[in-house]
Amino acid sequence: MIARRRQVAVALAAVLAAAAACQGRHHDSKASGRPAPPAARGFTLVAAGDILPHSAVLDRARFDAGGTGYDFRPMLAGAQPVVSRADLALCHIETVFGDRTGSPAFDSPPEEAQGLAATGYDSCSTASDHSLDEGAVGIQRTLDTLDQAGVRHAGTARTDAEARAVTLLRAGPAKVAHLAYTADTSGVPLPPGDPWAVNLADPARILADARAARSAGADVVVVSLRWGTPGLDAPDPQQVALARELTAARTGGRPDVDLILGTAAHSPQAYEKVNGTWVVYGLGDQITGEMYDNAGTQDPGGNQSTLGRFTFVPPARPGGRWEVARAEFVPQLFDIDAGRVVDLNRAIAQGAELTGDRDRIREVVLSRGAAKDGLVMGK
Repeated sequence: MIARRRQVAVALAAVLAAAAACQGRHHDSKASGRPAPPAARGFTLVAAGDILPHSAVLDRARFDAGGTGYDFRPMLAGAQPVVSRADLALCHIETVFGDRTGSPAFDSPPEEAQGLAATGYDSCSTASDHSLDEGAVGIQRTLDTLDQAGVRHAGTARTDAEARAVTLLRAGPAKVAHLAYTADTSGVPLPPGDPWAVNLADPARILADARAARSAGADVVVVSLRWGTPGLDAPDPQQVALARELTAARTGGRPDVDLILGTAAHSPQAYEKVNGTWVVYGLGDQITGEMYDNAGTQDPGGNQSTLGRFTFVPPARPGGRWEVARAEFVPQLFDIDAGRVVDLNRAIAQGAELTGDRDRIREVVLSRGAAKDGLVMGK
């Protein structure tokens, strides 16, 4: 374990240097005022898993900020080169933003939003089992903070009107709808009178929202789902059934959902093409502390994750489907000791002995036959 950590440290300097070179490109180019690309061009979408800052993560972010406040930018710098180059980048926020002074303690400082924006994330799903940890106030604070950082969001809402609105994002020449839902809220009931505060993963609701998004002008509909059983490498039967139901739905011969991005398992799970649509059952946790299984044993997959990268191309005819021309996964590791996201391909190229982590991720991701449908490991 000590040798492994030293190898990670050796590789981190080169990885972070490459990340620094890319810093700011993503959002600067989007705000440059340049004309939109020609319609013939496609776009790339990158998706990351849970941002779940346990106490050790927060300690590192506070240290990186010099002891005052929190700074998540160095922590995320290892993912920045991949994230910043995408036309659209999505993440998942597991916990609400709080002031870190009261109860419950399991919340995140608002500086997290600034770190996500600096890394290049455009929108984050906020529907999770922790969405209601601080009630309506926690949702309000979280969404206000994301708005201030310039990061869009989907999955929770401050008002009924916001819950009904579609999060439409520009990705190159396309309009992408980002929808987000959670399978549960850890038994916490929705606020009285506010049943719209958190989107629950009801298939009829998801498909109705997807059709509404299409009517609102979405070329591509992406659904973020917090689902599944924590600690499992394989999707559970409920995930498989819901994926089949959502991907089978069509309106006018066109699929209602174009991509499903899963979180909540807290370790990577398989990618699979279901009914012609890519499904990521579990991206894994991009940032987290030590994870343990139900037996109390540290889960080796708990600090492993993937970035999903999908290249969409425009339809051959008006009104047709935007197809995924290339599907990739980029293996990642969160090094708890260093408090850094590590791009495993880059780290291994710099000499880190992390091939075991990369091989495990690849085995899990390809376990449901995605390679035959063209999924490859990206760099």
